[in-house]
Amino acid sequence: MNRALNWFTNLFPIWVLLGGVLALFVPPLFAWFRGQFIVWGLAVIMLGMGITLSVDDFKRVLLMPRAVAVGVAAQYLIMPFLGLAMARLLRLDTPLAVGLILVACCPGGTASNVVNYLARSDLPLSVLMTMCSTFAAIVMTPLLTKWLAGTYVPVDAWALFLDTVKVVLGPVVIGLALHHGFPRLTKAVLPIAPPVSVITIALICSSIIGQQVEQIKQSGGRLLLAVFLLHAGGFALGHFFARLFGYGKIIRRTISVEVGMQNSGLGVVLAQNNFPTMPATPVPCAISATFHSVIGSLLAGYWRWRR
Repeated sequence: MNRALNWFTNLFPIWVLLGGVLALFVPPLFAWFRGQFIVWGLAVIMLGMGITLSVDDFKRVLLMPRAVAVGVAAQYLIMPFLGLAMARLLRLDTPLAVGLILVACCPGGTASNVVNYLARSDLPLSVLMTMCSTFAAIVMTPLLTKWLAGTYVPVDAWALFLDTVKVVLGPVVIGLALHHGFPRLTKAVLPIAPPVSVITIALICSSIIGQQVEQIKQSGGRLLLAVFLLHAGGFALGHFFARLFGYGKIIRRTISVEVGMQNSGLGVVLAQNNFPTMPATPVPCAISATFHSVIGSLLAGYWRWRR
């Protein structure tokens, strides 16, 4: 049973890509998954992440503080400014530019842990980086979005902060409490948490793509190229950033994946809640999930093959 669940989880790029393609051609297929379903879906993903954490994980940060700090710094120094650069360079429409910048300001996604596992990178370091960038997002995502996306439209940083607390901090802390307070329940839930997260993120992204099919067709190549360059640049610059600090290939790969893969689901929820007058804003976030999953998986396969 566990092998089958692991197999399903490891194929997450296929499910996200398949859902996105189906949404483009059969939009009504995912029409039911919208509104509060998306918000609660992200809460389930973050709760699943919280359940996997323990107090010992926070203590482990003290064992490798420099590597974790370099990875988190790379996350928030590279991706947000890369998002702004791509939006400017390709002259995206305002809603799409704001969405691209928003997802670039989000923390690393939990899918990065799967990719680092497949790439035989430093998995414990990957988990710690995801955890720390997620908690840092409570402050960094609203501030960076306000600063960078604010060049396009007014951004309410306080509203973004409150939403981030609700959909990130709340579920993760509850999951952490469950881990310690109900160990038997946690042990039973842990095997199904990753596949449930995969299904949920695929539904979230497919729903947004299905709702904005016309906008995607109109924007066409520019939008797809912007999202691709954002993530391809994130993987490349993350690797280079780690090299500047003298790290070996295993940690360079780990940081590369952490920087290149974003929490796209969080981007979708924040975009929907904070930019309701621009319904196309969540679209780059949804497409982001497909691109970083596919690029990350291809890189993982290449690195695994080389080793």
